[in-house]
Amino acid sequence: MNNQTRWPNSQDDLVYGITGDFKAVSGCQTEGSYAFWVKLEEGNYRIKFLLGDSESASSTTIKAESRRLMVLDHVTKPGQMDTVEVVVNVRTPNIDSSNAIRLKARELDYLNWDSNLTIEVGGECPSVKAIEIEKCPDVPTIFLAGNSTVVDQEKDPWASWGQMLPLFLKPEIAVANFAESGETLRSFIAAGRLKKIESLMKPGDYLFVEFAHNDQKPGWTHVDPYTTYDEELMKFVGLSRDKGVTPVLVTSTNRRRFDNEGKILNTLEEYPESMRKLASKEGLMLIDLNAMSKTFYETLGIEGSKKAFVHYEADTFPWQEEALADNTHFSTYGAWQLAKCVVKGINESGSDLARFVKSDFGAFDPSEPDDFDSWTWPMTTDGSVTKPDGS
Repeated sequence: MNNQTRWPNSQDDLVYGITGDFKAVSGCQTEGSYAFWVKLEEGNYRIKFLLGDSESASSTTIKAESRRLMVLDHVTKPGQMDTVEVVVNVRTPNIDSSNAIRLKARELDYLNWDSNLTIEVGGECPSVKAIEIEKCPDVPTIFLAGNSTVVDQEKDPWASWGQMLPLFLKPEIAVANFAESGETLRSFIAAGRLKKIESLMKPGDYLFVEFAHNDQKPGWTHVDPYTTYDEELMKFVGLSRDKGVTPVLVTSTNRRRFDNEGKILNTLEEYPESMRKLASKEGLMLIDLNAMSKTFYETLGIEGSKKAFVHYEADTFPWQEEALADNTHFSTYGAWQLAKCVVKGINESGSDLARFVKSDFGAFDPSEPDDFDSWTWPMTTDGSVTKPDGS
């Protein structure tokens, strides 16, 4: 492999390589995080990692593309070697030979949209001995349509539940996250994102839809609950049904806004209830993330809930000089817990989708969230203080 110092989207003349702080310590262990990348055509790929070291213990976390969490803190003892499998979706913006998603300027450098599969390896003692990649076109795909609360956030410390979801699924299904910050039902369609999903859909797939935060705002994309909101949602539902795909409606996560008694204020008006009633009327699978996020935030409390959002004092990170305080967008911890809420919804839905949840997921209750101190997330070497679109 070629040791590289630039990100893969600037390596047009190479087929594969390693970029980042790659420095072997012993055996196959490394010091610091690095990314392996390889040019691949669009599709779903099964990746087998051989993790461990003949001489030392290891702890490895693996992210794919735009920080999708695939393996979390996999620990091996000295001499122990484990094979771990994941399925990663690789894609481009192209819909057909003459049409493509109208990406926003900030998306042009996202790893999700380049011509490579990128795998980021990190952790306290990361150790990857071998990587095997094979295309798996027949596995079902979960397509995600949504806004900044769903998207694969490109930079730390921002995160969303969509990029945490793959961690909890068996290597028998892919997650293709087409959400983007600032999107609404109407703008998602206008940008060609739904058309792109349509071009990839096949019977047996799933389409998750979560919108409301930006749809409630004034402008050409505004829709009203019970009327135009439902009409736009039905465009996603109708397309799914036509394609033999299962539509799944996800009520929008609450914003972090409390009353004086420590109860979450409903800033999303009637949109979640409109979605609930539509799902009941149409016989659709519903994941009530709105209700579960309310329970989660209230359990953490007014101050404790800051841990679930991007609230950081100045100089918490080397690239962050000013304090960050965002009550809509999640920290990696918050995204991790909300993804667990989504998986809880899958398990309780009665849907065949539940068979793809890892057997060791266990029970999760948003009123008894995981302790913040139990969360580990290897940071990349850079990040961003720029707030994602949407609020």
